[in-house]
Amino acid sequence: MKNLLFVAVALSVFTVTSLTASAQKNKNFFADANKMVDGMMFLPTQQLSKQAAVSYNAIKQNIAPVVTMATELCNKLHFKYAQLLNRDVEYLTNTSLLSFIDEWWGTRYRYGGSTKSGIDCSSFTGLLMGTVFGFALPRTAREQYASCTKLSFNEMAEGDLVFFNTRGGVSHVGVYLGDGYFVHSSSHDGVTISNISENYYAKRFIAGGRPLAIAALKNTNDADCGSN
Repeated sequence: MKNLLFVAVALSVFTVTSLTASAQKNKNFFADANKMVDGMMFLPTQQLSKQAAVSYNAIKQNIAPVVTMATELCNKLHFKYAQLLNRDVEYLTNTSLLSFIDEWWGTRYRYGGSTKSGIDCSSFTGLLMGTVFGFALPRTAREQYASCTKLSFNEMAEGDLVFFNTRGGVSHVGVYLGDGYFVHSSSHDGVTISNISENYYAKRFIAGGRPLAIAALKNTNDADCGSN
């Protein structure tokens, strides 16, 4: 009976860990997971001793709320941005990026600002890149542009920078999210998501940019993958 209880505990811990890590994959996953909690993953308590059954039921009761909480937290964030980005939820895999955007969402624009009371475009991209991707950027949009490998629209990937000429030269920057969408601190809307295809940005788009440190890392990884 001790072995049976140990198996139940191990299955319980593994299930919670797996569910939390996989929450963003698809909206039907957790409906199935909750059914598992209610039946499949647990053995009938009549097969256990009275004492083991009490502990066993306690484990089951503790796991269900954790699964429900993970479902609610992950679904809320991923479904919100799936709608904003017009993308299937299973393709939103960078939870750290989504969490950062959500934390700063709607923060007003303030030239020279770098806090929740107001932040400008280049300070926002620098903070995002440092927090989410672990790479430091220079302070201004022009300096960030100079520190990047330049990319055409079709070469850009999530995490690259996007640069615009809004008032002469490189004067605005955001972080690319894919499918034309980018997050930035807009002088009009604050921290928000826009699309390069919008008339205003399409006319002012200069280029994408990949920070040299990231570009060098990508090139190294590509070379390693191609080696024998």
